[in-house]
Amino acid sequence: MDLVITAAMALLAAAAAGAGGYVLGRKQAMDDGSKLKAEAQRAAQKTLDEAQAEARQKIVNAKEEAAQIRDTADRDFKERRNEVQREEDRLKNGRRELEAQRVKVEQRERTADKRQSMLDKRETDLDKLQKDKLIMLEEKLAHVAGMSRDEARAELLSAVREESRNEMARTIREVEAQTRETAEHRARKIVIETMQRVATDTVAERAVTVVELPSEEAKGRIIGRNGRNVQAFEQVAGVDVIVDDTPEAVTISCFDPVRREIARRALETLVRDGRIHPTRIESALETARREVERVMADEGDRACVEAGVPGLPSEIIKTLGRLKYRTSYGQNQLFHSVESARIAGLLASEFKADVKICKMGGLLHDIGKALDRENEGTHVQLGVDLLKRFNINPRVVHCVESHHHDVQQETIEAVIVEIADAISGSRPGARRETLETYVKRVRQLEDTARAFRGVSEAYAVQAGRELRVVVRPEQIDDLSCLELSRNIAKRIEESMEYPGQIKVTVVRETRAVEFAK
Repeated sequence: MDLVITAAMALLAAAAAGAGGYVLGRKQAMDDGSKLKAEAQRAAQKTLDEAQAEARQKIVNAKEEAAQIRDTADRDFKERRNEVQREEDRLKNGRRELEAQRVKVEQRERTADKRQSMLDKRETDLDKLQKDKLIMLEEKLAHVAGMSRDEARAELLSAVREESRNEMARTIREVEAQTRETAEHRARKIVIETMQRVATDTVAERAVTVVELPSEEAKGRIIGRNGRNVQAFEQVAGVDVIVDDTPEAVTISCFDPVRREIARRALETLVRDGRIHPTRIESALETARREVERVMADEGDRACVEAGVPGLPSEIIKTLGRLKYRTSYGQNQLFHSVESARIAGLLASEFKADVKICKMGGLLHDIGKALDRENEGTHVQLGVDLLKRFNINPRVVHCVESHHHDVQQETIEAVIVEIADAISGSRPGARRETLETYVKRVRQLEDTARAFRGVSEAYAVQAGRELRVVVRPEQIDDLSCLELSRNIAKRIEESMEYPGQIKVTVVRETRAVEFAK
């Protein structure tokens, strides 16, 4: 019995051990499966990350390649567009050249036809003249038959002299006509070539200068206690100092450009130094005045060298340098003077005039503008007085005195200086004025002309430098046209202000119209 019980217990123990082993084995298997699954998941995630990284790199590479392709395509497109544009320009130039050649051919054909007509007419006139001469010769022979030898000789010499005089008069008229045509063409060419060979910068004419400050605190030092500093500065410098809300800047206002430049230099020195008080202000202004005078002297020397006018007195050179700070309608007067001298020299060499006199007259013709801010009188009179005081050549003084027709021009050099002044001042781009002022002046020009009796229409052309007036032929005759042009020009001079000169052209046209029925 005990053995049976012992055997049963052994079997139960074996069964329990087998069940425990199964459970442990299954648990071990489950743990191994979980590890394999985790490793598989990690491997899959790594593969996925690598795939995503590779995909992102491929996308970046694809974008870069697409950008390169796009850049290459843009460059090709631009190059092709430029080639097309260049081809279009070549075609346009070719068409313009062909049109110009066609016009020249037509002109030549018209000239040839005109010459042929003249030759035919001359041939007809010659035939008629020969017939007339034969008849006259027959009559003279019949008359000479009854003369003595001396009488016949005197008669023959008289006839030859009369015929030679007539032929000479006809030749002179032809030469004069050809000379006028050639001279007009040559004059245009000279003026155009002269204008093309010179140029100058333009600036804006203004009466204020802005001085930049390092900080807003500098404004307080400039003003000083109770405005003491700014009042002392304005009084000594002769300018107005405007301190407003403009950040880190003050404005210097004065119609005298030299005083304005001196004040600017002095104020910049005071601001950099930081010590601003009345005594220091006077010292800074005196230093700035000496600097500006030195600059003007250097600029005067440079202008003389550029214009090719050596040997001027030092006072004249310093006064000429003041024009560096003088402008007229946006044109710097020193540049204008140098340019006028160069143009006058070129024109003088073409017209065989005195080049030295023309250059000096062109350089000094507006020197009075350096003095008209501080002295009474026109810039012409001030300039003439200055030049006479330093014994400048009287021919140069005459050029300066007559360039605005204050006196009658007596030399070709005076005329050349006036032309050079007009070319430099009126060429495109030399001067400028506001659109409002320009439109107002053009409208006033046309209204002034329309106010006269008999005027049908008036047109301002060539940027307001010429006024063309069309009159009613039944009210204005040819003689009255001359009087009307003078009256309109006089009215413009009295009532308007304008740069340069204005040409008034009166047009009277008579038309006869009839219908064939």
